[in-house]
Formats: sequence, C-alpha cells, structure tokens
Amino acid sequence: MAWEVFSIIGTIAFAISGAIIAMEEEYDLFGVYILGIVTAFGGGAIRNLLIGLPVTTLWGQDMMFQIAIAAITIFFIFPHHLIQHWHRWGNFTDAIGLSAFAIQGALYAVKLNMPISAVIVAAVLTGSGGGIVRDLLAGRKPLVLRDEIYGVWAALAGLLIGLELLEGDIFLYVLFGVITILRVLSYMKKWRLPLRKLNRA
Repeated sequence: MAWEVFSIIGTIAFAISGAIIAMEEEYDLFGVYILGIVTAFGGGAIRNLLIGLPVTTLWGQDMMFQIAIAAITIFFIFPHHLIQHWHRWGNFTDAIGLSAFAIQGALYAVKLNMPISAVIVAAVLTGSGGGIVRDLLAGRKPLVLRDEIYGVWAALAGLLIGLELLEGDIFLYVLFGVITILRVLSYMKKWRLPLRKLNRA
C-alpha cells in the first residue's frame, strides 16, 4: 500500500515540477507535457537500468502515466495569477517528489532483495534522476550536482530503509515527512555541502 501511495505522490509532484520548469523556460504545451513526463519517470528508468530491470517495465504503469498527464493538464490550465512565487512552488513540489520517489526506489530495491548499497543507490537515482534529466533538457545545471544539499536526503532515506531498523507504513510516512521538511529547510536556510573550487590557469 505504501509503495503505491509514494508512487502516486512522487509522480504527481515531479510531473508538476517538470511542468513548472517548462513554463518558466517558455516551452509550448507539447514541451510542458514532455518535460513533465520525463521528470516523473526518468528516475525510475535510470534506476531500472542500473539494477538490471528492462526499461520497458515502465510501460506497465498505465495508471501512473494517466495520473501524470492529468496533473500536468490541471496545472497548465490553472489560473496563473492565483499562483504566486513560482520558484517556491517548484522547490516544494520537487522536495515532495524527491522524498516520495527516494522511498519508493528504496522499497523497490528491498523487495528485490538487493544489498544495502543498491538500496541507497536506488533511492538516490529514483529520487533525483528525473530532476537531473529535467534540468539537462531545460539547459540548467542539475540541482543534485550543486553544492546545495539535495541527493543526500535521498541517500539518507535509502540508508534508513535498507537497514530495516524500523518497518511499517507509519514509519515510511513519517520518513516521507521528515525528508520533505529537511529538503525544504535546506533551500530555505541555504544549507550547503563543502565546496572546493580550483582556480583556472
């Protein structure tokens, strides 16, 4: 049950996140749909490749594709003057998508009896892979590769799930809330990972 819930939450959040970026970049309607779909399903596709599952596994998720298209459509036709602070909306939906898909990816790896290292990688790739593809298609520097704390939260979710110290849907929902809050705080408070620059000759 929890896996399905997080799949739906992540799909909606990342589909809207991709649509927001596309609209900020002034893409047309087709571009908005493409970027939204790629953001929602890109992470899962990358994860499947690395853990040995065929990419075609995604095509069995008809309901998720319908949910993503519906979310993008509703967001596109929603009166824009009623939505303020586009950047904050994008960050918030991205945080929700990161948290939901990181947990979903980790659960998927655990279900396949993968080692804890694979669980962490699955969490990071599922949680941030779609965002990486989105940013690259939009001509932006991928958020996960900046000094801003992003992928670390996905790795933390994967670690906690992989250790199997706590189990049950309640734990997963609490973890979802915690990871989302940590991600929101990290961009509001401008938390950063250590950064070292090399001077160019």
